[in-house]
Amino acid sequence: MIPPAPQKGRGTAHNPHNRFAPSQSHAVDDGWHQEVPLTQGTEVRIEQAKTIIARNASPDLPFDRSINPYRGCEHGCIYCYARPSHAYWDLSPGLDFETKLIAKSNAAEVLERQLSNPGYVCAPINLGANTDPYQPIEREHRLSRRLLEVLLRFRHPVTIVTKGSLVLRDLDLLVELARLRLVRVMISLTTLDDGLKRVLEPRAAAPQARLRAIRVLHEAGVPVGVICSPMIPMINDSELEHLLQAARDAGAQSAAYMLLRLPLEVAPLFEQWLHDHYPQRANHVLSLIRQSRGGELYDGRFGARMRGEGVFAELLEQRFRKASRRLGFAGREALALDCSAFAVPGAQMALF
Repeated sequence: MIPPAPQKGRGTAHNPHNRFAPSQSHAVDDGWHQEVPLTQGTEVRIEQAKTIIARNASPDLPFDRSINPYRGCEHGCIYCYARPSHAYWDLSPGLDFETKLIAKSNAAEVLERQLSNPGYVCAPINLGANTDPYQPIEREHRLSRRLLEVLLRFRHPVTIVTKGSLVLRDLDLLVELARLRLVRVMISLTTLDDGLKRVLEPRAAAPQARLRAIRVLHEAGVPVGVICSPMIPMINDSELEHLLQAARDAGAQSAAYMLLRLPLEVAPLFEQWLHDHYPQRANHVLSLIRQSRGGELYDGRFGARMRGEGVFAELLEQRFRKASRRLGFAGREALALDCSAFAVPGAQMALF
């Protein structure tokens, strides 16, 4: 059978079975071949969430709780480490992940209920740890904005990670949160090359739009940083210093980076993407990834999964540290948020 061709505006044309599927079907050529175009439309399903705050104990993350108002992501980034999570909903981590989305329509109400719990202890919540809170469907559903409104009323600190310029729509809320030292925004910047962005992150904001978001947030007084993630050997790693410089020029105050991660179904999807778009260098890219992951395409060990190991990974880390020192990026300790102002609106204050 002829493999599906890359689709304009989508990260992948492939829709492999998820790892939990009890059976698999395979297309075979019976001599009656017909061209049937794949559906490219986006379908959004509504979900009523029971809880909205997800907890983690990962030593690799600077937060222990997060909120994801959406499952799946229309940005279609081929490298997205969240793709395997779609298998839990009997959907494919491939094309389904970017076309069959789930919106947690009651996210704000559930968050308010959880924050009002007498046993809740305040600590910064990350918005967008798994999928982007400002992906295109946020324009219609406005779940991220409603979550920010709740967090502001409760005086609860929040960090945001996004590659969507739609974050500027909520500038009014972010300015107020920043005034109270309750917010920090990290803009994901992967490349300055529009051509690479179109095939790597087809429905994400353009590089210049992300730099503009950094600039506007900075000028409005909202603490903003850049995260160069993922760094992909022989694809975008040569841009690292340029990305950091461009972000610093736009007003970014802090910086971070991550090496490409290819857990579970992401590995074969990314490998196919390489052969589709960069066939001449595909084997070299995969070789460098394996050299950084102990001979495999992925190493999920804490302490290694974000940075990798080996010569290439060590060189990348040295380059990042040197550039960060030269550009004067602030350390994490200088960006601490205020947890002391947290209060349940309307609740009786303590007597002592």
